[in-house]
Amino acid sequence: MNDALVIIPTFNERENLDWIVGRTLASGASVDVLVVDDGSPDGTGELADAYADRDPRVHVMHRTEKAGLGAAYLAGFAWGLERGYDALVEMDADGSHHPEYLPGMLELLRENDLVLGSRWVPGGAVENWPLRRKLLSRGGSWYTRGALGIRVADTTGGFRVFRSSALRRIDLDLVESRGYCFQVDLLWRALQAGLRVVETPITFTERIHGASKMSGSIVRESLTKVTLWGLRRRSRAVVELVVRRRRLPSVRATSHRVGPVRGGVSAR
Repeated sequence: MNDALVIIPTFNERENLDWIVGRTLASGASVDVLVVDDGSPDGTGELADAYADRDPRVHVMHRTEKAGLGAAYLAGFAWGLERGYDALVEMDADGSHHPEYLPGMLELLRENDLVLGSRWVPGGAVENWPLRRKLLSRGGSWYTRGALGIRVADTTGGFRVFRSSALRRIDLDLVESRGYCFQVDLLWRALQAGLRVVETPITFTERIHGASKMSGSIVRESLTKVTLWGLRRRSRAVVELVVRRRRLPSVRATSHRVGPVRGGVSAR
């Protein structure tokens, strides 16, 4: 067993799976892969089983229904923590996250608790996105920073590496979100827990095969939850200051940014 586990949630990703798993294993990082399939009707789960039969570094978790991205990651976290991996990685199945960044991101984990692959710090980039998607992503991160009072540039990105010991400091049973807002939810809890968070620039490439699962309902859920979390934080800060005569710990002080890690875009 390797020290790090890359968790790849899937739903109808048959065209992408073999390619992304192969690249991950060939990235130069010492990792195992866990495919968490939500009962894909296109045969993604069966393809993952075939890969696992060929390579002991690949594991598969079959779930019977499509319960959301967050639920898939939480199930993967529980699986990895139970088996004693030192690091747990979130990575999309569609090829938008380049596994070649993994060695550098894992290196950054030596002195940090959470490493974020960031599209919106200097050196970061997005390929093949229309202007509307860029504005939506940048706008979402801008609103989240203001509502929560944090300084993380890319709050919604899904390419992340967690130190397992740090992840245990977050009560995962209390994570409210199961959809794409899960990424903000987990980041917010990490910052409130005082975890050391670092952003490093990556190039994000829009998927070639399959359809994006982004929708208007996902955006509305995120806006609603982030607004509520921000109001809760401000209310708690007022109570702490008025009643206990003290300030809440900063949610900005433990996050910072670094330059590019080695790795990058690999042609398909």
